[in-house]
Amino acid sequence: MVIGLALGHDRLGVATPPFVADWAPELDPLAAVSVVVLAAGCAAAPRLLDLRPGAFVSALWGLALALGLALNVARLGTAGWSAVFDLRHGGEAVNEYLPGLPAIGYGVRFYLDRFAELVPSQPVNVAGHPPGPLLLVHVLGIRSAAGLAALCIGAGSLTAPLTYALARALQPERTARIAALLVAFSPVVLLDGVTSFYYVFAALGTGAAALLVHRRAVLGGVALGVATLFSWALLGVAAWAAIVVARRHGARAALAVAVGCGAATVGLAAVMAGVWGYDPIGTLHATAAVYDHSLASRRPFSYWVLGSVVAWGVMLGPPIAAAALRGVVRRDAAAVALATVLAVAALAGFTKAETERIWLFLVPLACTAAAPLLANRPLRRTLAPLAVQALIVQALFATVW
Repeated sequence: MVIGLALGHDRLGVATPPFVADWAPELDPLAAVSVVVLAAGCAAAPRLLDLRPGAFVSALWGLALALGLALNVARLGTAGWSAVFDLRHGGEAVNEYLPGLPAIGYGVRFYLDRFAELVPSQPVNVAGHPPGPLLLVHVLGIRSAAGLAALCIGAGSLTAPLTYALARALQPERTARIAALLVAFSPVVLLDGVTSFYYVFAALGTGAAALLVHRRAVLGGVALGVATLFSWALLGVAAWAAIVVARRHGARAALAVAVGCGAATVGLAAVMAGVWGYDPIGTLHATAAVYDHSLASRRPFSYWVLGSVVAWGVMLGPPIAAAALRGVVRRDAAAVALATVLAVAALAGFTKAETERIWLFLVPLACTAAAPLLANRPLRRTLAPLAVQALIVQALFATVW
């Protein structure tokens, strides 16, 4: 962070390196609601640990939804829920999914058959991902910023309950519940997730990870294959799950995970190619070309190889990041797997900056790794700093998403 300030935003490609955020203090009167809801959430969270599993999942989902909605009225009021998608607000909206809808106007078959050729002409977020997001928006008939926000907030809020299902395969009941609550309170989820399609990606990735670590290789592979139609990055979930399974159950079990994911992903792509003419390899090349000519091409690898990890870790929440790091030292399976995926992602250099949003799918994996190290600490002492951090950043910075 100090090096980023010294080098300056002109050389590093973001306003406040290593973070994608602009110094822009602003508060709406509804910020009072944000404070009350987050404080109430911190106070009530420990009680959720004593509920029956079904009641816990329902209460957790409601809590995650309430926290996300509450925090995101602090700057712009209720308009903050959909502003990132609203073309009337300008800014990031032109790079989101609604401006890409005309490309699918000739039908799904034409869109999939020509997707690789269409990529260079599409908004950044459409061009940067496989065709899944825009297909889902089209099939659901979403045509407004409010509708797209409802999809992201509604589907994404399942990430915390899905984290509970994931962590329950690896940890005792209480620890798994703590992992899920960490996701609900993580600043990066509240600030860069709730009003972003990456929240949907996080839910899809967490669901696939839960199946894979439960050793449901076929179902998990299919879920992972579907998830990769939404984001290339979700292939990292398969790598994480394979490492976890290898450390817990041996190489043969890990091979089953890898084969299941590979077969499902390739098989689904082959079906789409045969039925609709979709070209996944051409699409990947086209996406890479767009990236090579984007702002990211001006961001120096020498800074961002660590800067990307630092930005994500700080916005994940220092208590979570520190606990996950201690898990690596202890060689816990989930923590070692996370560190491996992060190292590969950072060294590959495909994502330089914006990892607060792009690596959102890794947050449930990080919270799963961190929870055992935080299980004996009073829960409010962990959640309160996360909530305060989210409120301060929301009040002082424009985080775009």
